[in-house]
Amino acid sequence: MVITDVFVIGTGTSNRHVRSLADDVEHRLRELGDRPVRREGADYGRWVLLDYGDFVIHLFDAETREFYDLERLWADAPRVEFTEPAATSEA
Repeated sequence: MVITDVFVIGTGTSNRHVRSLADDVEHRLRELGDRPVRREGADYGRWVLLDYGDFVIHLFDAETREFYDLERLWADAPRVEFTEPAATSEA
């Protein structure tokens, strides 16, 4: 049984930053026609979970990410490193 295909894990610098990241992710994915099945933790901003079915986004503050250490829990899963594409300039 597959629960989800991909976990995306990110870290904010403060509770406010974590909530802001979650809001931005949700806004940008909504523009693409995706809405989360579930959103949890936004009230506190220590760990916000955005569940989109095929992928789940976990946004943490640094202390909470270190405590729960999802990378260790899912150590056997393959990792895909994300590199932000270089910005293109229009001349």
